[in-house]
Amino acid sequence: MKKIIKALLILATFSLVSINNLIAAEKWDMPLAYAAGNFHTINADEFAKNVTKKSGGKLTIVTHANGSLYKGDAIFRAVRTGQAQIGERFMSALGNEDALYEIDSIPFLATSFDEAMKLYQASKAATVKSLDAKGLVLLYAVPWPAQGLYSKKEIKSPNDLKGLKFRAYNPATVRIAELTGMTPTKVEVAEVSQAFSTGTVESMITSPTTGKDTKIWENGVKYFYDIAAWYPKNIVIVNKDAWNKLDAETKKLVLAEAAIAEKKGWDVAKAGDAADKKILASNGMKVGVVNDSVKALFQKVGTTLTQEWSAKAGDTGKAVISAYKK
Repeated sequence: MKKIIKALLILATFSLVSINNLIAAEKWDMPLAYAAGNFHTINADEFAKNVTKKSGGKLTIVTHANGSLYKGDAIFRAVRTGQAQIGERFMSALGNEDALYEIDSIPFLATSFDEAMKLYQASKAATVKSLDAKGLVLLYAVPWPAQGLYSKKEIKSPNDLKGLKFRAYNPATVRIAELTGMTPTKVEVAEVSQAFSTGTVESMITSPTTGKDTKIWENGVKYFYDIAAWYPKNIVIVNKDAWNKLDAETKKLVLAEAAIAEKKGWDVAKAGDAADKKILASNGMKVGVVNDSVKALFQKVGTTLTQEWSAKAGDTGKAVISAYKK
Protein backbone atom coordinates (compact mmCIF):
# COMPACT_ATOMS: atom_id res chain seq x y z
CA MET A 1 0.00 0.00 0.00
CA LYS A 2 2.84 2.37 0.91
CA LYS A 3 4.44 1.68 -2.47
CA ILE A 4 1.19 2.56 -4.25
CA ILE A 5 0.80 5.81 -2.31
CA LYS A 6 4.45 6.71 -3.00
CA ALA A 7 3.97 6.04 -6.69
CA LEU A 8 0.83 8.19 -6.76
CA LEU A 9 2.64 11.05 -5.01
CA ILE A 10 5.50 10.86 -7.52
CA LEU A 11 3.01 10.86 -10.37
CA ALA A 12 1.13 13.81 -8.90
CA THR A 13 4.36 15.76 -8.39
CA PHE A 14 5.45 15.00 -11.95
CA SER A 15 2.06 16.10 -13.29
CA LEU A 16 2.16 19.33 -11.27
CA VAL A 17 5.64 20.14 -12.55
CA SER A 18 4.52 19.41 -16.10
CA ILE A 19 1.48 21.65 -15.71
CA ASN A 20 3.59 24.46 -14.25
CA ASN A 21 6.06 24.17 -17.11
CA LEU A 22 3.21 24.26 -19.57
CA ILE A 23 1.77 27.36 -17.96
CA ALA A 24 5.19 29.03 -17.86
CA ALA A 25 5.97 28.29 -21.51
CA GLU A 26 5.77 31.25 -23.87
CA LYS A 27 5.44 31.37 -27.66
CA TRP A 28 6.58 34.45 -29.54
CA ASP A 29 5.82 35.23 -33.18
CA MET A 30 8.64 37.12 -34.91
CA PRO A 31 7.67 38.92 -38.14
CA LEU A 32 10.54 39.71 -40.51
CA ALA A 33 10.34 41.97 -43.56
CA TYR A 34 13.04 40.32 -45.64
CA ALA A 35 13.21 37.10 -47.67
CA ALA A 36 14.26 33.80 -46.14
CA GLY A 37 17.63 33.92 -47.90
CA ASN A 38 18.55 37.39 -46.65
CA PHE A 39 21.38 37.39 -44.09
CA HIS A 40 19.30 39.39 -41.57
CA THR A 41 16.55 36.78 -41.79
CA ILE A 42 18.98 33.86 -41.56
CA ASN A 43 20.59 35.45 -38.52
CA ALA A 44 17.22 36.11 -36.84
CA ASP A 45 16.06 32.57 -37.58
CA GLU A 46 19.20 31.11 -36.03
CA PHE A 47 18.75 33.34 -32.97
CA ALA A 48 15.14 32.17 -32.62
CA LYS A 49 16.05 28.49 -32.95
CA ASN A 50 18.87 28.79 -30.43
CA VAL A 51 16.62 30.46 -27.86
CA THR A 52 13.89 27.89 -28.44
CA LYS A 53 16.29 24.97 -28.04
CA LYS A 54 18.33 26.28 -25.12
CA SER A 55 15.33 27.48 -23.10
CA GLY A 56 14.14 23.90 -22.74
CA GLY A 57 10.66 24.76 -23.90
CA LYS A 58 10.21 27.85 -21.76
CA LEU A 59 10.26 30.13 -24.81
CA THR A 60 9.52 29.24 -28.40
CA ILE A 61 10.20 31.89 -31.06
CA VAL A 62 8.65 31.33 -34.49
CA THR A 63 9.94 33.47 -37.37
CA HIS A 64 7.79 34.65 -40.30
CA ALA A 65 9.95 35.83 -43.23
CA ASN A 66 9.28 38.13 -46.20
CA GLY A 67 6.49 40.15 -44.62
CA SER A 68 4.27 37.07 -44.46
CA LEU A 69 2.85 37.86 -41.01
CA TYR A 70 3.15 41.67 -41.09
CA LYS A 71 4.56 43.87 -43.83
CA GLY A 72 7.71 45.81 -43.01
CA ASP A 73 5.92 49.06 -42.26
CA ALA A 74 3.52 47.31 -39.86
CA ILE A 75 6.02 45.34 -37.77
CA PHE A 76 6.95 48.09 -35.30
CA ARG A 77 3.32 48.81 -34.45
CA ALA A 78 2.51 45.09 -34.21
CA VAL A 79 5.24 44.56 -31.62
CA ARG A 80 4.44 47.76 -29.75
CA THR A 81 0.77 46.81 -29.41
CA GLY A 82 1.52 43.19 -28.55
CA GLN A 83 0.05 41.69 -31.71
CA ALA A 84 3.49 40.18 -32.19
CA GLN A 85 5.82 39.68 -29.26
CA ILE A 86 9.09 40.25 -31.11
CA GLY A 87 10.06 41.60 -34.54
CA GLU A 88 12.73 43.15 -36.72
CA ARG A 89 12.51 46.58 -38.33
CA PHE A 90 14.72 48.80 -40.43
CA MET A 91 15.49 51.43 -37.80
CA SER A 92 15.61 54.63 -39.84
CA ALA A 93 12.16 53.89 -41.27
CA LEU A 94 10.91 54.78 -37.79
CA GLY A 95 11.99 58.41 -38.02
CA ASN A 96 8.45 59.64 -37.56
CA GLU A 97 8.41 57.88 -34.17
CA ASP A 98 11.64 59.52 -33.01
CA ALA A 99 14.22 61.42 -35.07
CA LEU A 100 16.92 59.56 -33.13
CA TYR A 101 16.16 56.41 -35.14
CA GLU A 102 17.33 58.14 -38.32
CA ILE A 103 20.87 58.69 -37.11
CA ASP A 104 22.39 55.76 -38.99
CA SER A 105 20.94 56.98 -42.31
CA ILE A 106 22.44 60.46 -42.31
CA PRO A 107 24.49 60.48 -45.53
CA PHE A 108 28.27 60.52 -45.16
CA LEU A 109 28.20 60.73 -41.36
CA ALA A 110 29.57 57.19 -40.94
CA THR A 111 31.32 55.90 -44.07
CA SER A 112 32.97 52.69 -42.84
CA PHE A 113 32.00 49.74 -40.64
CA ASP A 114 34.28 51.00 -37.87
CA GLU A 115 32.59 54.40 -37.96
CA ALA A 116 29.16 52.73 -38.09
CA MET A 117 29.98 50.76 -34.93
CA LYS A 118 31.24 53.90 -33.21
CA LEU A 119 28.00 55.68 -34.13
CA TYR A 120 25.97 52.74 -32.82
CA GLN A 121 27.82 52.79 -29.50
CA ALA A 122 27.39 56.56 -29.20
CA SER A 123 23.64 56.34 -29.81
CA LYS A 124 22.72 53.03 -28.18
CA ALA A 125 21.88 54.29 -24.69
CA ALA A 126 19.59 56.99 -26.08
CA THR A 127 17.97 54.48 -28.44
CA VAL A 128 17.32 52.02 -25.61
CA LYS A 129 15.77 54.79 -23.53
CA SER A 130 13.53 55.92 -26.39
CA LEU A 131 12.32 52.40 -27.13
CA ASP A 132 11.72 51.74 -23.43
CA ALA A 133 9.40 54.75 -23.30
CA LYS A 134 7.40 53.14 -26.10
CA GLY A 135 7.08 49.84 -24.24
CA LEU A 136 9.84 48.07 -26.15
CA VAL A 137 13.10 46.31 -25.35
CA LEU A 138 16.06 46.45 -27.74
CA LEU A 139 17.72 43.07 -28.19
CA TYR A 140 20.23 43.64 -30.96
CA ALA A 141 21.06 45.69 -34.05
CA VAL A 142 22.80 44.61 -37.27
CA PRO A 143 23.90 46.87 -40.13
CA TRP A 144 23.51 46.52 -43.85
CA PRO A 145 26.53 46.81 -46.12
CA ALA A 146 27.38 50.31 -47.37
CA GLN A 147 24.51 51.95 -49.21
CA GLY A 148 25.03 52.51 -52.92
CA LEU A 149 23.08 54.20 -55.70
CA TYR A 150 21.21 51.97 -58.16
CA SER A 151 19.92 53.37 -61.42
CA LYS A 152 18.40 52.20 -64.66
CA LYS A 153 20.31 54.91 -66.48
CA GLU A 154 23.87 56.14 -66.22
CA ILE A 155 24.48 59.04 -63.82
CA LYS A 156 27.10 61.33 -65.34
CA SER A 157 26.19 64.61 -63.66
CA PRO A 158 23.80 66.06 -61.06
CA ASN A 159 21.41 66.88 -63.92
CA ASP A 160 20.92 63.16 -64.55
CA LEU A 161 19.26 62.90 -61.14
CA LYS A 162 16.61 65.48 -61.97
CA GLY A 163 13.16 63.89 -62.16
CA LEU A 164 14.50 60.37 -61.61
CA LYS A 165 11.83 58.24 -59.93
CA PHE A 166 13.48 57.29 -56.67
CA ARG A 167 12.56 54.61 -54.13
CA ALA A 168 12.14 56.20 -50.69
CA TYR A 169 11.64 54.16 -47.52
CA ASN A 170 12.20 56.66 -44.70
CA PRO A 171 12.13 60.42 -44.11
CA ALA A 172 15.86 60.73 -44.85
CA THR A 173 15.59 59.17 -48.32
CA VAL A 174 12.59 61.37 -49.11
CA ARG A 175 14.70 64.40 -48.18
CA ILE A 176 17.61 63.17 -50.33
CA ALA A 177 15.25 63.00 -53.28
CA GLU A 178 14.02 66.53 -52.62
CA LEU A 179 17.54 67.96 -52.36
CA THR A 180 18.79 66.26 -55.53
CA GLY A 181 15.72 66.81 -57.69
CA MET A 182 14.61 63.17 -57.76
CA THR A 183 10.97 62.16 -57.36
CA PRO A 184 10.41 60.02 -54.21
CA THR A 185 8.03 57.05 -54.11
CA LYS A 186 7.62 54.91 -50.98
CA VAL A 187 8.36 51.27 -51.71
CA GLU A 188 8.96 48.53 -49.12
CA VAL A 189 11.67 45.98 -49.82
CA ALA A 190 9.24 43.19 -50.70
CA GLU A 191 7.88 45.32 -53.57
CA VAL A 192 11.24 46.52 -54.98
CA SER A 193 11.37 44.14 -57.97
CA GLN A 194 7.81 44.91 -59.01
CA ALA A 195 8.37 48.65 -58.64
CA PHE A 196 11.38 48.59 -60.97
CA SER A 197 9.78 46.22 -63.47
CA THR A 198 6.67 48.41 -63.79
CA GLY A 199 8.64 51.65 -63.94
CA THR A 200 7.24 52.95 -60.65
CA VAL A 201 10.84 53.66 -59.65
CA GLU A 202 14.07 53.96 -61.64
CA SER A 203 16.61 54.36 -58.87
CA MET A 204 17.25 53.74 -55.19
CA ILE A 205 19.94 53.94 -52.55
CA THR A 206 20.35 50.64 -50.74
CA SER A 207 22.87 47.91 -50.04
CA PRO A 208 24.42 45.55 -52.60
CA THR A 209 22.78 42.79 -50.56
CA THR A 210 19.27 44.03 -51.36
CA GLY A 211 20.19 44.24 -55.03
CA LYS A 212 21.46 40.69 -54.94
CA ASP A 213 18.48 39.33 -53.02
CA THR A 214 15.96 40.92 -55.38
CA LYS A 215 18.01 40.07 -58.53
CA ILE A 216 17.62 43.70 -59.44
CA TRP A 217 19.47 43.24 -62.75
CA GLU A 218 16.43 41.31 -64.02
CA ASN A 219 14.37 44.51 -63.80
CA GLY A 220 16.39 46.74 -66.08
CA VAL A 221 18.72 48.17 -63.44
CA LYS A 222 22.17 48.43 -65.02
CA TYR A 223 24.21 50.64 -62.69
CA PHE A 224 25.42 50.43 -59.10
CA TYR A 225 27.46 53.35 -57.78
CA ASP A 226 29.45 52.53 -54.64
CA ILE A 227 28.97 55.81 -52.79
CA ALA A 228 29.16 54.26 -49.27
CA ALA A 229 26.54 56.75 -48.16
CA TRP A 230 25.64 55.19 -44.81
CA TYR A 231 25.31 51.92 -42.89
CA PRO A 232 21.72 51.62 -41.72
CA LYS A 233 20.72 49.00 -39.18
CA ASN A 234 17.90 46.59 -38.56
CA ILE A 235 16.84 46.39 -34.92
CA VAL A 236 15.21 43.47 -33.15
CA ILE A 237 12.74 44.59 -30.52
CA VAL A 238 10.51 42.88 -27.95
CA ASN A 239 7.21 43.99 -26.46
CA LYS A 240 7.96 44.90 -22.84
CA ASP A 241 4.89 43.11 -21.46
CA ALA A 242 5.96 39.91 -23.22
CA TRP A 243 9.52 40.41 -21.96
CA ASN A 244 8.36 40.83 -18.37
CA LYS A 245 6.56 37.47 -18.48
CA LEU A 246 9.91 35.70 -18.80
CA ASP A 247 11.79 34.52 -15.75
CA ALA A 248 15.27 35.85 -15.01
CA GLU A 249 17.04 32.78 -16.38
CA THR A 250 15.23 32.97 -19.72
CA LYS A 251 15.85 36.72 -20.03
CA LYS A 252 19.56 36.09 -19.47
CA LEU A 253 19.53 33.41 -22.19
CA VAL A 254 17.75 35.69 -24.68
CA LEU A 255 20.21 38.52 -24.07
CA ALA A 256 23.18 36.17 -24.45
CA GLU A 257 21.86 34.84 -27.76
CA ALA A 258 21.07 38.38 -28.89
CA ALA A 259 24.69 39.39 -28.27
CA ILE A 260 25.86 36.42 -30.35
CA ALA A 261 23.43 37.31 -33.16
CA GLU A 262 24.58 40.94 -33.14
CA LYS A 263 28.28 40.06 -33.46
CA LYS A 264 27.64 37.49 -36.15
CA GLY A 265 25.39 39.89 -38.05
CA TRP A 266 28.07 42.59 -38.16
CA ASP A 267 30.65 40.06 -39.37
CA VAL A 268 28.34 38.77 -42.12
CA ALA A 269 27.50 42.32 -43.22
CA LYS A 270 31.20 43.11 -43.62
CA ALA A 271 31.81 39.98 -45.69
CA GLY A 272 28.72 40.58 -47.80
CA ASP A 273 29.72 44.14 -48.65
CA ALA A 274 32.45 42.92 -51.00
CA ALA A 275 30.91 39.61 -52.06
CA ASP A 276 27.53 41.02 -53.06
CA LYS A 277 29.06 43.75 -55.26
CA LYS A 278 30.88 40.99 -57.13
CA ILE A 279 27.56 39.23 -57.67
CA LEU A 280 26.01 42.40 -59.10
CA ALA A 281 28.93 42.73 -61.54
CA SER A 282 28.83 39.04 -62.50
CA ASN A 283 25.21 39.53 -63.57
CA GLY A 284 26.04 42.30 -66.01
CA MET A 285 25.68 45.38 -63.82
CA LYS A 286 28.25 48.15 -64.05
CA VAL A 287 29.67 48.60 -60.56
CA GLY A 288 31.66 51.78 -60.05
CA VAL A 289 31.79 55.16 -58.36
CA VAL A 290 30.17 58.50 -59.14
CA ASN A 291 32.22 61.34 -60.61
CA ASP A 292 33.40 64.30 -58.54
CA SER A 293 30.45 66.55 -59.39
CA VAL A 294 27.86 63.99 -58.24
CA LYS A 295 29.94 63.12 -55.19
CA ALA A 296 30.14 66.79 -54.24
CA LEU A 297 26.36 67.07 -54.51
CA PHE A 298 25.81 64.09 -52.21
CA GLN A 299 28.31 65.45 -49.69
CA LYS A 300 26.47 68.77 -49.70
CA VAL A 301 23.21 66.89 -49.15
CA GLY A 302 24.86 65.02 -46.27
CA THR A 303 25.93 68.25 -44.58
CA THR A 304 22.44 69.68 -44.94
CA LEU A 305 20.78 66.55 -43.57
CA THR A 306 23.15 66.38 -40.59
CA GLN A 307 22.25 69.96 -39.69
CA GLU A 308 18.54 69.34 -40.18
CA TRP A 309 18.64 66.13 -38.18
CA SER A 310 20.51 67.74 -35.29
CA ALA A 311 17.90 70.51 -35.11
CA LYS A 312 15.06 67.98 -35.20
CA ALA A 313 16.61 65.57 -32.70
CA GLY A 314 17.25 68.35 -30.18
CA ASP A 315 19.60 68.03 -27.24
CA THR A 316 19.63 64.24 -27.37
CA GLY A 317 20.69 64.24 -31.02
CA LYS A 318 23.35 66.88 -30.46
CA ALA A 319 24.77 64.92 -27.53
CA VAL A 320 24.96 61.75 -29.62
CA ILE A 321 26.71 63.50 -32.50
CA SER A 322 29.13 65.10 -30.05
CA ALA A 323 29.92 61.72 -28.46
CA TYR A 324 30.41 60.16 -31.88
CA LYS A 325 32.81 62.84 -33.08
CA LYS A 326 35.05 62.71 -29.99
